[in-house]
Amino acid sequence: MSRADMLFLQNCREILDHGVWDTDQSVRPRWEDGSPAHTIKKFGIINRYDLQEEFPILTLRRTYWKTAVDELLWIWQKKSNNIHDLNGHIWDQWADANGSIGKAYGYQLGVKHHYPEGDMDQVDRVLYDLKHHPASRRILTNIYNFSDLSEMNLYPCAYSMTFNVSGNVLNAILNQRSQDMLAANNWNVVQYAVLVHMFAQVSGLVPGELVHVIADAHIYDRHVPIIEKILEQTPSPAPKFSVDPSVTDFYSFTRDSFSLDGYTPAPFQDKIPIAV
Repeated sequence: MSRADMLFLQNCREILDHGVWDTDQSVRPRWEDGSPAHTIKKFGIINRYDLQEEFPILTLRRTYWKTAVDELLWIWQKKSNNIHDLNGHIWDQWADANGSIGKAYGYQLGVKHHYPEGDMDQVDRVLYDLKHHPASRRILTNIYNFSDLSEMNLYPCAYSMTFNVSGNVLNAILNQRSQDMLAANNWNVVQYAVLVHMFAQVSGLVPGELVHVIADAHIYDRHVPIIEKILEQTPSPAPKFSVDPSVTDFYSFTRDSFSLDGYTPAPFQDKIPIAV
């Protein structure tokens, strides 16, 4: 069993056995039929993934990791907030008639800020510091910009990354205010594991730990039966992840720069409803 599978099983069982329902409260999310989308949750889940040990992708069910990488590149490379720049449809329900999701996600990473070294956006600042100031304790990004929240079609869920170099090892902390465990948990873990690999490779470092901090880890009411079925699945060993070693420029990575060998997820046929 991979560590990603083990942690997912532990997290979901903890939520189902000891979580708190919000059925006595008014909630914002709605199902497609207009019904309120209630959740059972646990506060403050922290998971640690050693990226040298294995790549943290679920085998309990398939994670469409190439599509997850597409979204990662859309946000971190293209720094886009328009779905017309994205090779997928996961953001369609949040976009306006022009395809924009407002001043969210990639938009925030692309805003330039003034530094003594010159004007840089958040991604380029990380790249600069990893190369020139690896001992810095100030290498981070944050897209939860309060002044722009009213112009975001969705507030950021995964909102900050903190990078820390120990020797030649790049570690990172992903902070997430809210996590839909079924639809998005492993999706985000896979994305930010890939991101750590990307930053490490172009900075002459090796990837270390990804620490995932989730404030509100929840399972939606209509997801509970699906989660229960997944908990009965038989996991497989973690696949082998590799990155094209010839890529030395962060902006030259493509979805085809990454590969997984031996990924054999368990069968999964359920359609996952998404609350909006």
